Amino acid sequence: MTAPAQDAASKPALFSPITLRGVTAKNRILISPMCQYSADDGVANDWHLVHLGKFAQGGAGTVMVEATAIAPEGRITHGDLGLWNDEQLPPLKRIAAFLRANGSVPAIQLAHAGRKASMQRPWYGNAALTPDDAARGDQPWRIVAPSPIPMDDGWLKPHELTQADLTQMLEDWRRATLRAVSAGYDLLEVHCAHGYLLHEFLSPLSNLRNDQYGGDRAGRMRFPLQVIETVRAAWPKDKPLFVRVSSVDGLDGGIVLEDSVAFAQEAKTRGVDVIDCSSGGLMGSATAARIPRGYSFQVPFASEIRKQANIATMAVGLILHPQQAEDVLAEGHADIVAIGREVLFDPNWPLHAELSLTDGGATETFENWPKQYGWWLERREPGLRKLDGPALPFRKS
Repeated sequence: MTAPAQDAASKPALFSPITLRGVTAKNRILISPMCQYSADDGVANDWHLVHLGKFAQGGAGTVMVEATAIAPEGRITHGDLGLWNDEQLPPLKRIAAFLRANGSVPAIQLAHAGRKASMQRPWYGNAALTPDDAARGDQPWRIVAPSPIPMDDGWLKPHELTQADLTQMLEDWRRATLRAVSAGYDLLEVHCAHGYLLHEFLSPLSNLRNDQYGGDRAGRMRFPLQVIETVRAAWPKDKPLFVRVSSVDGLDGGIVLEDSVAFAQEAKTRGVDVIDCSSGGLMGSATAARIPRGYSFQVPFASEIRKQANIATMAVGLILHPQQAEDVLAEGHADIVAIGREVLFDPNWPLHAELSLTDGGATETFENWPKQYGWWLERREPGLRKLDGPALPFRKS
């Protein structure tokens, strides 16, 4: 793997296109899947359209729909999106069409929450459901996992998945993948991170099975790899497949980087194109800090998996500043940068990053902005440049 090439005009690596199989993104910025917990029976609504659509307007090369459950019991909360029936297709089709029409590759993440299913929406506590949640209509449901181990004290005890359950679940993954195709998505990610079902199989802390799906690393990888094989067979050959991993558990006896390298190598042989390198989440919420956090704190995982498994990677985690993202790519640590909560703060982060990283050139005329915005901003610019005071935001002084 080599770092993204820069052209003669020294175009930033962050804004070089990337082609994976038959899909080309205009830049290497991907908007991370961020759950909104705002669906009704798994169905997207106008909130999801506007939430995701503004990131396409903001210049991202790829926009990924949040964790979308393959089955009702695979939801994290009652507000999760789903793809377990055809009634969920129309609004997701609308979202994909809008993203594509506004210059972004439409992407979607498929998931099953496992033992972390049937929990509170974050603003109600982000923990196990309580009687107050039930009074709001959020009743608990039966949850499943590799082993019957609750995530923590006070949480539901999951049902241990049988061979028949696993066979049915593979069919659920297949059907959800086919629906993602029907909905018009060009990139799909399998969620194997953050303590959800497939991560639960991978970690020796949550998988205590003594059959072919437990035990040593090969056994623990077996079912996640079967899911990947199932999804890849149903997903078009000319469209890329990503897998999100928790590169390390950050817990004694849990997954270490060597395990994730081995998993990435096996995933690659089964047709995975990119490993999305996150970490932690096995205990507590997906955002619970088990790994020391700082700027770019997960980039070393992406760098090592990229090098050792010889597979493209995506870096994610407190990448907030344009030059920071540029350095990740230019120094060869990853092939794509995922931006998450920072775009909730600034939905135009990609466009602002381009202004920041480009010294003059077409971007100063707002050529790459939506024409509905760029036309106005271009005509405002000459007057702003005559004003006294500090440098304009996102421009070089």
